[in-house]
This record gives sequence, C-alpha cells and structure tokens, in this order.
Amino acid sequence: MGPTVRKGRGTTAQPAGRFETTAREVCDDGWSTDDPALPPLTTTVIAEQARSIIQHHDSPDLPFLQSLNAYRGCEHGCIYCYARPSHAYLNLSPGLDFETRLFAKPDAARLLREELAKPGYRCAPIALGSNTDPYQPIEREWRITRQVLEVLAECRHPLSIVTKSALVERDLDLLVDLARDGLVQVFLSVTTLDAELARTLEPRASSPRRRLQAVERLNAAGVPCGVLVAPVIPFLTDAELERILAAAFDHGARTAGYTLLRLPYELKDLFKDWLETHYPLKAGHVMSRVRAMRAGRENDSDYGSRFTGAGEFARLLAQRFRLTCERLGLKREAVALDTAHFRPPARGGQMGLFD
Repeated sequence: MGPTVRKGRGTTAQPAGRFETTAREVCDDGWSTDDPALPPLTTTVIAEQARSIIQHHDSPDLPFLQSLNAYRGCEHGCIYCYARPSHAYLNLSPGLDFETRLFAKPDAARLLREELAKPGYRCAPIALGSNTDPYQPIEREWRITRQVLEVLAECRHPLSIVTKSALVERDLDLLVDLARDGLVQVFLSVTTLDAELARTLEPRASSPRRRLQAVERLNAAGVPCGVLVAPVIPFLTDAELERILAAAFDHGARTAGYTLLRLPYELKDLFKDWLETHYPLKAGHVMSRVRAMRAGRENDSDYGSRFTGAGEFARLLAQRFRLTCERLGLKREAVALDTAHFRPPARGGQMGLFD
C-alpha cells in the first residue's frame, strides 16, 4: 500500500528500526477499497528513569560542550529531524513512533542538581534542545524544561536554548533573570515562512508567524534571541533564506545561523517518502541537489561539512547567508555566555553547614 497521510503527523511511514530483527509492512489484501479513514494517532508518554542528565560532547563543529534533553522523541513531527534515528535504539520506529511514543525524564531537575553539586564539576554552558525540542507540546503538562531552568537560574549556570515553539515565552520570568547576568541565549528555528508548507513539514511546531513573534517578545524583554534557518532544504526552502533573515531582523533578532538538511540512517527513506507524497514533482530535484551538496551521497557525517555541505551549491548558500547577514547587521557568532557567576547548589544535610 502507498503512504498514509495522518492529520497532524509529519511522517507518512512507520519503518522498522535498523536494530530490529523483524520488519512489518502494510499491504492491501484486496478485500475492501472503502475502508474508513484511520483515526488520529494519540500521543503516549512514558516516564523514563534516567541515571544521568548532562551529556558531554567533544565534536569540533558543535558550539557547546554539554547538553541536556528532557525528552526522547518529539511531538512536533518535523519530517527532517535528524534525531529520528535515535528511536531505533529503543526498538521503536523512527517514523510515527518517534512523534507519538515519547519518553519524558521527570527526574531531570533532581539529577541536574546532583551533577552540578559534584566537587569535580566544571561549569560550561548547557545546550537545551540539541536533540529533541525542550518546548514540544507535552512540556505544557510535564514542565520538565521549566524545572531544569529553575535549577540553572538558582545556580547562575549559563545555557542556550534552541526551539521551534512559542511556548518558550512561558518562561520569560526565568529567562529575563538569567539574561541580566549574561547567562542565556535563545534561538528560534525557522525553516520556512510558508504556513502551508510548514503544516506538512513540521505539523505540530508553532507557526512561522508565532515563532517570529516569540523572537520579538524575548528580545523586547531583554533576552537575546536569534534565529536559526534550519534546516535549509534545497529546492524547497532555500529560496527563502534572505526573507527569513530579514523577517527575523525586523522582529528584533541580531544573531543568526543556518544548517543544511541532514539525512542520517533511516531518515533518508522517510524524507524521500514524504517528498514523493507531498511534492512529487520536486522530489527528484530536491534529492539531486542534496547529493550535489553531499559529495554524491545522501548524507555526510564528516566534521566540518555535515552542517553546511560541500561543493559549489553549498559555497553559494554560505555566501548568500554571509552577505545577507552583513547587509542586515546580523551577527553570525552566538552571544558569549558568562560562567563566572556559577555557584554549586547547596548540599543537603549537615554538610550544607560548611558551604
């Protein structure tokens, strides 16, 4: 059977993860041609008992050394999300499972407090949203990101946030407090200004208009908030690069970045299936340009080129981004965050008397 489009969901497929020993395929048995439409898929969330919460990185092309992810899986359902293949480690599908079967870490704030209190801890900015969105819809109920921010604010610990959700405005009180000491940088990720395209590309993320409003409101409140044009999709969204940067500048952004579409592991087939379903006339052109910017491959995991691509088209994209930033006055470097204010959380019991 062909792909099934479900309202409010990004992917059209449910492939098996690469570690599974069996594969399932939906097929038409010929008995009926007038089956009713499938009901909407509900989101389920399982509480995960994590043993640690801070992830450490040594990648030379990441602008941070530490990250924290409150959730696994993401209800936003962005078809291009490079985190989708991580669901295979849970024996779940990077397809519909990734956006409907989610895992939350309710002990994140407690674990964070314990790790920050360790004698050997060395303060470095923590990135929220490096894998899945810290402000995806289930955050409204679980409030784990809010609890993490409370710990970081208490300890005067620097952090950065990347999100596609206007829900970040909910935590303005904490963000404004952190911004007073130069402890926070927020980026709203904007892929397209086309609302219709956004509804299929990233169905449960905030609309492009709302994201730009969030950029404006955060900056007006004193919280430095930039824009990430991410990901840039050849032949589908790349023509909007200059318009997105200009719109972000008009809404108060003074810092910008971009990344090129990445298609690791199972994501390659998921994205191609989505293209053939929603934009069949463009599918071949999009993938041809992807390969041209990835040295003939559909994905490139090499440091130095995985975020920006290689070849003539990648060079032209980088040039367009640079020239537009220069014309608008947008910085291409993130705000330097201050680590001098950090104070470890108070230890409980009698040992706390010696702090």
